[in-house]
Amino acid sequence: MNASPAPEGPGSVSGAPQLPDGFTGTFTSRYIDTGDLRQHVVTGGQGPPLLLVHGWPQTWYAWRLVMPALARDFTVVVPDQRGCGLSGRPADGYDTGTLAGDLAALMDALGHRRFAVAGHDTGMWIGYALAADHPDRVACLAVAETPLPGVSPSPPLFANAHLNDALWHFAFNRLAEVNEQLVTGREDVYFGWQFASKAAKKLPGYAVRHYVDTLAASPEALHASFAIYRALDAIIAQNQERKTRRLTLPILAIGGAYSLGDQVAATMKLAADDVQALVVPGCAHWVPEETPEETLAALTAFLVPYRDR
Repeated sequence: MNASPAPEGPGSVSGAPQLPDGFTGTFTSRYIDTGDLRQHVVTGGQGPPLLLVHGWPQTWYAWRLVMPALARDFTVVVPDQRGCGLSGRPADGYDTGTLAGDLAALMDALGHRRFAVAGHDTGMWIGYALAADHPDRVACLAVAETPLPGVSPSPPLFANAHLNDALWHFAFNRLAEVNEQLVTGREDVYFGWQFASKAAKKLPGYAVRHYVDTLAASPEALHASFAIYRALDAIIAQNQERKTRRLTLPILAIGGAYSLGDQVAATMKLAADDVQALVVPGCAHWVPEETPEETLAALTAFLVPYRDR
């Protein structure tokens, strides 16, 4: 596993818009080649390793507001998932077993045998797979804001309007190609709606623009953004097998009060024994960006035993 030259452009630390003060003095972008995948990862800080896993339709940039403070106590590792941001976009491998394997290989390459994980949205899917498939690697797990396919009960087709607004993109995103035909050239409409409709506190325009521009940069980027949803049949089957082996590590389950709330903890309790619940007031889906101070406080408190150990 070899390191590649430093990344450049808006998807990298050096080119990302409006980062917190001092960010570029602490964090750097790099490429790590793990087998047949080149992964873009942002790293910084000192202390025990902490892996932050972003959700859809985002990149490492989703964690930017909490990364500097976490770096005072942890070696913070924030990758772009397979298919996202500046990481490679293979044709396949978007089931969570493979995605978790990508990140385990990344942590191997960085010299981190055992680590803590926090995952938001589809990052929760990957964090669960990491903890279940690599139990000797993950010391503790924080997750936020998504149902867990194959573990959560499936919502009905004719759900109420609120639930339909929150979840209709699952079915849309997993379509074979018509979704790309409809979204191409209208990325700001589709993804802009996702960010606006799922926020209690509006995300800044520059951040939404950054995500939309990343997705609109090429047909391959848009195609890859849907890939994890197109792998849902495999993910559901994998999770149905995983939940037969209950997790015993400490888990913090975070929900936004205006979004999933305590449903995140209820979901994790179907698959794990040691689950702490947190509902963040005044927050909807985009927890690390809508309420970074509350997110940071929750993660810091949860990670104290791991840090001190």
